[in-house]
Amino acid sequence: MTAKKYSRIMIATDGSENSTKAIASGMGLAEQLGSTVYAVFVVPTNMASSMPVGSRMTRWEVPYDIMKEEGVKATSYVQEIGNSTGVDVKPILLEGHPSDELIKFANDNAIDMIVVGTLGRTGIERFLLGSVAENVVRHSNVEVLVVR
Repeated sequence: MTAKKYSRIMIATDGSENSTKAIASGMGLAEQLGSTVYAVFVVPTNMASSMPVGSRMTRWEVPYDIMKEEGVKATSYVQEIGNSTGVDVKPILLEGHPSDELIKFANDNAIDMIVVGTLGRTGIERFLLGSVAENVVRHSNVEVLVVR
């Protein structure tokens, strides 16, 4: 039996504390294996679903620009870790539905492994909100490492 070489690792980040745990796991693995890391942030294009109830924001540009800035910060954080550990990190910003875009990017770019964090939602909250990690695991053709 031969071990699979994970030369291209995609780390999905949303800037949250949970994604920080996934980043640590993915970067540690990449450092040990000499892999290239693709730090991917997806700017959701359906901002209405993430707007607070009663929000007075009516212009798409405001939440979009905020999310895009968060994406730059999140991927830059991964790149800083790469600079300090010698791991080649390529920051990527995508737009669309997060799980769909992560899967598409992995398929289109010969990614060997996707690393993603999960909030561990349960019950009705999970049912109503769904889970990016769960959708990626269910629909990806690429191996997925889920970090709690």
